[in-house]
Amino acid sequence: MTFAAMRSSIITDAVPPLAPFAVSLGDPAGIGPEIVAKSWVMREARGLPPFFAVGDVASLRAVWLGPVERIDSPEEAAEVFPRALPCLQVADAGEIVPGAPGVDGARVAFQSLEVAVGLARSGSAAGIVTAPVGKEQLYGVGFTHPGQTEFIAERCGVAPHNAVMMLAGPALKVVPITIHIALADVSAALTIDLIRARALTTAKGLQRNFNIGRPRLAVAGLNPHAGENGALGREEIEVIRPAIEQLRADGLDIVGPLAADGMFHARARETYDAALCMYHDQALIPIKTLNFDEGVNITLGLPIVRTSPDHGTAFGIAGTDSANPGAMMAALKMAAEAARARILHG
Repeated sequence: MTFAAMRSSIITDAVPPLAPFAVSLGDPAGIGPEIVAKSWVMREARGLPPFFAVGDVASLRAVWLGPVERIDSPEEAAEVFPRALPCLQVADAGEIVPGAPGVDGARVAFQSLEVAVGLARSGSAAGIVTAPVGKEQLYGVGFTHPGQTEFIAERCGVAPHNAVMMLAGPALKVVPITIHIALADVSAALTIDLIRARALTTAKGLQRNFNIGRPRLAVAGLNPHAGENGALGREEIEVIRPAIEQLRADGLDIVGPLAADGMFHARARETYDAALCMYHDQALIPIKTLNFDEGVNITLGLPIVRTSPDHGTAFGIAGTDSANPGAMMAALKMAAEAARARILHG
């Protein structure tokens, strides 16, 4: 047994059984219903925690012939889970055509997310796992946030800069300092305060959700070769290095700015617990290269556990029975590990 597996086993044995997890089905025309159903099929083989779907039962039956049982409250989920996939119906999406998103489906996805967050905040669910949504469709029904993460943070009363998106897999954990902005805007968006806020939340999140007592953080530079002492850019000198110095003074075990092209090989990854990257692709290219089918988006800094598979709706393959549930199963397992670690951490 590996050390990671041994630690997970110890955490599992040391805490009482968790409440089931709420899984919002995302856009009913996407692959969310399929990967949730496939995860239920693999529940015993993969050691998944009990969970229940939140959405429209019809979206599951549109892509799967297995047992689905409608429930009226989360309390029913644990009893139903061994024999059928429990689904808490929130609304009717109308006619569901996999691969063909529409307004009614987006409305159900929005309501499913809202309900799932409420259940986790009340303690009726041990946490939430969110299947992918189509942002274009959501914007058409009144959704005003950049993504699900920002929506969940607001509902939990957490400021956007204190909710940190971490992408985690068996080989790597990364945090993008800036996320969904144009590459041309990254330099202006980087500030000492932003880097400090992201790093502090990351360190606390690693302690609270992964039971890592003293997290080791590595910070990437923005420019090639981390700026070559100003020859290739001054962001490392004027913003990134001062932020790291302040964080080190705060007591964090943190190094950088490092040349990003040398941070992600196997020997380098052994030296840190999480890498902080300056922009979206700098973080997501390595995690998706190393752990494409097992990558999990976990939101740090929230009062509830929230994870999500690190992929989109994949409308192009929805309804073809070809979606890989690996990332959804990884998200469920990570949610359970985080919930147990939080109990131990206090």
